[in-house]
Amino acid sequence: MAVDEGDVLTVDELQEAWPILSPEDRVDGFRMLPQAEAHDFFLSLTALDQAQILLVIPPRERRLWLRMLAPDDAADVLQEVPSERRHDLLDQLDDPSRREIAVLLAYAEDEAGGLMSPRFARLRPEMTVDEAIGYLRRQAREHLETIDYAYVLESQQQLRGVVSLRELFAASREQRVRDIMEREVITVPEDMDQEAVAREIARYDLKAIPVVDASGVMKGIVTIDDIVDVMEEEATEDMQKLGGMAALETPYLQTSLGAMVRKRAGWLAILFLGEMLTASAMGHFEGEIAQAVVLALFVPLIISSGGNSGSQATTLVIRAMALGEVRLRDWVRIIRREIAAGLALGAILALIGLVRIVLWEKFFHEYGEHYLSLAVTVSISLMGVVTWGTVVGAMLPFIIRRIGFDPASASAPFVATLVDVFGLVIYFSVARMLLSGAIL
Repeated sequence: MAVDEGDVLTVDELQEAWPILSPEDRVDGFRMLPQAEAHDFFLSLTALDQAQILLVIPPRERRLWLRMLAPDDAADVLQEVPSERRHDLLDQLDDPSRREIAVLLAYAEDEAGGLMSPRFARLRPEMTVDEAIGYLRRQAREHLETIDYAYVLESQQQLRGVVSLRELFAASREQRVRDIMEREVITVPEDMDQEAVAREIARYDLKAIPVVDASGVMKGIVTIDDIVDVMEEEATEDMQKLGGMAALETPYLQTSLGAMVRKRAGWLAILFLGEMLTASAMGHFEGEIAQAVVLALFVPLIISSGGNSGSQATTLVIRAMALGEVRLRDWVRIIRREIAAGLALGAILALIGLVRIVLWEKFFHEYGEHYLSLAVTVSISLMGVVTWGTVVGAMLPFIIRRIGFDPASASAPFVATLVDVFGLVIYFSVARMLLSGAIL
């Protein structure tokens, strides 16, 4: 879809067409917006989209848009820019902003220091309430990240307390800030992982949380809007990993075909090699299949049930880990719960399978005179395979976390492939025990 200079685009039309526009057409459409609408639209874009616009527009316009961003947002944009172009963008900033952004870029992107904004409301403990309100009014003109909380700092920038605007306005004008501030402040270290920061904000229901270094010096704040972006990014990454692929670094429609293939091919190859073990297991029981072809009819039913139960357990445990509901030390409790759940779920499927075989034999006469033995074999196998699947699916994230990797790497296809192999062993082992002398 091309954007002609004579066209008139509304913000809604541009947002709808944005994913399919080329970078050049995006810039053309963006420059056609009225100034007020363009301002809001630019701030609503992702850091990657903002970076792509800034790299294309003329330097004079680039300076205006870049200076509009808060330091933490500008740092995010610079992280999306090729390293050889960052200097060009930094040159567009004034010295104080350049120093602020340079500090943020020194942190890892997924650390509290990389998320924080260095612009926050500051007060001194010896100020009166009247002085504090006047001082906050002057600070508000400096594009503070938020002014819901004011942080009380000593002369060396060490955090001593926090006070809300509500508390300030409710206090008498002559009171000192130190007399009304909250001294027990929830903080996070500058190197804390972004997911842990998100859990702290959610746990204490905060709008912002201060970031401090090892000596208690306050470096900045992480706000709830930053955390919303983080959680969306983390959830997207986990969903892609659970689907059995490496996480994409760019939006789907902006990811090149080559990158898409590379992200997906590795896991597909691993899963393909895993499924070869399934073929090997089938070959091991070739004699049983040759004697009773009817056994092969239930192979997809049984192994898919185990894979599905394992995928369910994996998804539940990974999500519980992400929310901080489950820790490594809880693995014994989890395995007990999943064994019980697996047996219950297996019993339900076993009953359905038993009824299905009996009814099909009654109406269609498909399974021969030993259909009851076959039904019992399928039922017992279902209980075993489903229980095995739930246990494997629940424990695999713990194992992966224990060795230092992301539990989301325990993708549903990977769990299903692992369960398939052992599911066949369980099924044919049960058949060998129960059907020997009958149809085997």
